[in-house]
Order: sequence, then C-alpha cells, then structure tokens
Amino acid sequence: MSFFKRLFSSEKKETLDRGLARTKRGVLEKLSRAVLGKKDIDADVLEELEEALITSDIGVGTTTRIIQRIEERTSRESSKSIDLLLPMLREEIAGMLEAHRGDGPTDLTIPATDGPYVFLIVGVNGVGKTTTIGKLCHQFASQGLQVTVGAADTFRAAAVDQLRVWTERAGAHFVSQGQDADPAAVAFDAVQSAVAKQHDVVIIDTAGRLHNKKHLMDELSKIKRVMQKLSPGVPQEVLLVLDGSTGQNALEQAKQFTAATEVSGLVLTKLDGTARGGVVIGIAEEFKIPVRFIGVGEQAEDLQVFNAMEFVDSLLPEQFGEEKSEA
Repeated sequence: MSFFKRLFSSEKKETLDRGLARTKRGVLEKLSRAVLGKKDIDADVLEELEEALITSDIGVGTTTRIIQRIEERTSRESSKSIDLLLPMLREEIAGMLEAHRGDGPTDLTIPATDGPYVFLIVGVNGVGKTTTIGKLCHQFASQGLQVTVGAADTFRAAAVDQLRVWTERAGAHFVSQGQDADPAAVAFDAVQSAVAKQHDVVIIDTAGRLHNKKHLMDELSKIKRVMQKLSPGVPQEVLLVLDGSTGQNALEQAKQFTAATEVSGLVLTKLDGTARGGVVIGIAEEFKIPVRFIGVGEQAEDLQVFNAMEFVDSLLPEQFGEEKSEA
C-alpha cells in the first residue's frame, strides 16, 4: 500500500522485522482465530478482534477506539469483506501513532540551539536506561557530534560505573561526582562542561526510584532548574525509558513518571525478546506522547528512531497468509 513507505534502510527494516517477530506471531495467531471461517467483518469478528488486541497488551481504551473506528468504516463501506480487516487495522494503528508524533526530532538530527541540546533520561531501574544512553552516545558520535554524559543517578555506584563504561566506549565525555552526590550538581557540571567544550549534546541520567513520587518530582524539577542557570530552555527533551517486555507494567510506570515530570518522548526497550510489543501502541495513545526510539536488539544500531509506518508494517501483514516464516 502507498500509505506505508519504506523509510528505513533494508538492513534496519530487517532488524525491526526480527525484533518484532514474537509480537507479530502472537498477534497474528489471535487475529487468525478471530477471522477463521468468516467472509465478512461482522459483530462476532469485531468482538474477537477486540479480545485479540487487548490480550496483545494494546490496552482496553486504545482497543476500544480502534474497534469503534473499524466499525464506523465498515458501516460506510459497500464491502465488508474480511480481506479489508488487516489493511484497516494497519491504517488505524499507524494513524494513532502518527497523530502523537509531536514537533520533536523524527530522526537523530539535533536541532540548532544556543548551546548544547540536552536530553534528560528518566525511568525506573532495570528498564535499560544505561544501555539506551550508551547507544544514543554511539549513534550521535557516529554522526560526528560531541557528547557529554552526566551521571546524575548517584544513589547506585554500580550504575555510575556501568554508565562510564558505555560512555567511554562511545568516545563521549563523562561527568560524575561519585555516589550520593547531589544529582542537580552533577547535571550542572555536565552542562557547564559541555558549554565550555562546545559540545553538541548532553545526556543526563537520573535515578529511577518511584517509592516517593513527590521526592522524584522535586528532584527532577531541581535538576531542570539548576541546568537552566547555565542554558535557558534545557532540557529540550525528557525521555522516559520503558521496558516493553513488561507489558501493562510499563503503562503503569508511564502514569507515574508523566505525573512527576513533563515527558516529551518515550523510549521502548527490549522489544526483541517479548511478544508484548503491542504496548507501544497503547502507551502512545493513552498518554499522547510520541515514541522517539525503540530497542530491538543488543547492538548500538538496534536502538532505532521510531517510525510509525515501519513499525506497523513489521507488526502486521497486509493480508492473512502473507506473513513470512521467521528463522
């Protein structure tokens, strides 16, 4: 379909296809049962479709909206052939994801700013924040950009050490003050160093504690406030990292963090090891926040800039029976 254009290189698209293979198989098995023996899209098919989408971690609210739109479309169409189901489903999901793309970068190009472009990375411990930062460093550095990383998760010495390894491996500049240092002071030092060195990008890691939402809100607000003394308008991006393999737990984390700070974009990690990739759709629709990156493998290049069309194209075939067997 012309609606879905090939925007990735063939290599990146193959990686995306492999990364979403388990989710695709799970979704298709459920959808195939929904249409078994059916020639037309009727109430029974829509009911089965609703159950298939909900159990694919797309979420109840998002699923309800998808079903309503397909129901409206079939009521207007002269044909209700079951062959129309997957094309309509692809278009509705892609439309939802595109609607929440926002005004931020749609690729790794950094907009021109007066001073460094600052990313504040938030998320609970264990979701892949450190590896995400390392992969971002690698990809920015491969474009010739100079990157500074600030280790503001000062409550875990192991987290600082791990981040240092990833940062130095990517050739980025690393700023830390050791365990139990003031996170805002680390962020200030990182931005100050980047300004002095005329670096292009600053990436600030933060602690991932959710046991006290007010404390988290206060801490993140302080980090922003202190950084803005050096460079007004930063951070330009607050990226929330979520583990896609946790399904609905990721959605609950999104609720907590969006209540604590103004999140501008989402990063969904570990999608290659799970059948729960449908959570990407539910979270983007529920919170109206654009998905910026998705992780579909271990390599630095496997953190991909999110593209709604390519995602849906890897998730669903145009017709039943067209899916390719996965190695």
